[in-house]
Amino acid sequence: MSAGVAGDATGADPTPEGDAAAGSRSGAVSTGRVLAEGVPDPLAVEVVGLLRARGETVATAESLTAGAVGALLAGVPGASAVLRGGLIVYATELKHSLAGVSAELLAEHGAVHPDVAAQLATGARDRCGATWGLGLTGVAGPGPQDGVPPGVVHIGVAGVSPVGGPSVEVSSVTLSGDRHRVRVASVITALELLRARLLVPVG
Repeated sequence: MSAGVAGDATGADPTPEGDAAAGSRSGAVSTGRVLAEGVPDPLAVEVVGLLRARGETVATAESLTAGAVGALLAGVPGASAVLRGGLIVYATELKHSLAGVSAELLAEHGAVHPDVAAQLATGARDRCGATWGLGLTGVAGPGPQDGVPPGVVHIGVAGVSPVGGPSVEVSSVTLSGDRHRVRVASVITALELLRARLLVPVG
């Protein structure tokens, strides 16, 4: 898997990630196991703990993961203190009507675009009344969507900047594997990105 991180939705140059990070994601607890066995994911446990410690909350707007990020967080005991809710916006038109993504943006660039992820994250945060919003859009496969190849995923994190005030960052990654592996890796990547933001003190 190769991956790139854009500093924000305006298209900052990506910073490549190493293959070691990809390997750690592929070996992560799958959402299927969490739901089937009731085993809280360690990363989700950490994220919930960080949110509780900061007195903050999170909401999601998910396309290709179809609610899996929210489900992973909800599998942690005490998640109700930090998880506000989520929007499943699998259909393109719901990204606009439920999450507030610009109709013009969707018409011009399609559903899989960094700016769409940014607006999904902002929509989740604002419409659910959360401190943080996660927005995920991408192509799990097996085939391309609107010319975008399988494995391309954009993840937006809307929240609080280290100096205070709202901010949105978007990470664009290219994930390998079948549909299941792409979706699971997307979930884990989103939580890793949120964790990184939560570890940075504000002010």
